[in-house]
Amino acid sequence: MKLIYHIEGMTCNGCRADVENKLNNIDDVDHATVTLENEQAVINMASHISLDTFQHALSPKYHISLIEEKNIFENSAFAKAEPKQSKLQQLKPLFLILGYITIATLLLNYSRENWNEAMLDFMGLFFIVFSFFKILDLKGFPVSFKMYDPLAKLIPGYAWAYPFIETALGLMFLIRFQVDLALLITLVVLSITTGGVTKTLLDKKSIQCACLGTVLKLPMTEATFIENAIMIIMATIMLIS
Repeated sequence: MKLIYHIEGMTCNGCRADVENKLNNIDDVDHATVTLENEQAVINMASHISLDTFQHALSPKYHISLIEEKNIFENSAFAKAEPKQSKLQQLKPLFLILGYITIATLLLNYSRENWNEAMLDFMGLFFIVFSFFKILDLKGFPVSFKMYDPLAKLIPGYAWAYPFIETALGLMFLIRFQVDLALLITLVVLSITTGGVTKTLLDKKSIQCACLGTVLKLPMTEATFIENAIMIIMATIMLIS
């Protein structure tokens, strides 16, 4: 069942992300997509959900109402939207960014015999680039990040500081400053996040991944788990060696 609702009270992309994540956390909601421009939410649900349930899940500043069915296709920008993208198409920005980071790492280290240095460069570039996209929307990122990171749920300030933690780690790896400490912090931070990602995937919740902030809308998929796992493996190898 798919219905379209009008959402009042959203003023920025952070509001949009907040509403979208809260709607997606409601039982029997398969997937909810919210747009700021036309203040609408398209909600796919396994069974009918009352309007009161939606309203109760949202903050008091938001007001949700059902658009009359006869006007759905006249008023909704979704009616003219392109067909739903595949998971691979949705993750295209992530794969492109990882590809560029990999190529840059290879170009910087093609003449080296010791690939430990290459791993440090990869990790440094990874954190710098990913933190950049998070910082582009400092209001929206914490809202999305708190949806699946256990520590961010407990300590709201951690979600706000996370992009800057990534930036600091990236610089530490690139300039080779306190590398062992940076590796330990990486293991702790990414292990916590990966635990939250794993729980989200096992619960089959459809939420937005905040790995590239909220500017690029990426779904939470196995790719998020894999990218974190790669970084954890690299950090472990570096600490052992």
